[in-house]
Amino acid sequence: MVSFKKPRISLVVLSAAGASAALLLSACGGGTTTASSDTSSSAPSSSASPAATASSSPSTPGSSSATGAPAPGPAPDNGLCKAGDVALSLGQGDAGAGSAYRPLNIKNTSGKPCTIQGFPGVSYVGGDNGQQIGPPAFRSGEKGAAVKLNPGQSAAADIQFVQVRNFDPAVCKPTPVKGLRVYLPQETASNFLADPGTGCAGGNLPGNQLSVKTVHRA
Repeated sequence: MVSFKKPRISLVVLSAAGASAALLLSACGGGTTTASSDTSSSAPSSSASPAATASSSPSTPGSSSATGAPAPGPAPDNGLCKAGDVALSLGQGDAGAGSAYRPLNIKNTSGKPCTIQGFPGVSYVGGDNGQQIGPPAFRSGEKGAAVKLNPGQSAAADIQFVQVRNFDPAVCKPTPVKGLRVYLPQETASNFLADPGTGCAGGNLPGNQLSVKTVHRA
């Protein structure tokens, strides 16, 4: 009986030793997996950020460094006469019925042809800052055909200047003017034409102190 019990005791000891070894191996393997996962999850974010920044931060000529969008280039030349292409002058005209009629001469002083069509924007200006005096010129008649001006050629637009004494001074509010501000048709920049006189600063005139007709060939 003694020899029968000793093998059973040895088997139990061996089984317990095997279980302990298995637990130790399992514990070591689990720790290694967790550390590897933390490293792999953090490494891409730190290595990807510099790469993304480098690809978006460099600026190249003609592009915006903030958005990467192309910078706006110069406006295309549409062939229309611009403020810088012309010289303006007032010609001699006629007078009658309390008004003076004078041509606004528009000469192409640039080195290239340009085209002009329609009504110029005309208004009195005065003061030290070019303040507009009264309403702008009324557009009289219909829009004419386009006029092509080669370098040195001129077009004209007829302007009616109404005498301010035709209006009630209380309504007119007579005010000294230094000249005319002129916008060529379809142009956003203006030209100044010196022509001292008197205009109406009042905004409720019974008529038009200035009227302008369409551009025509001079």
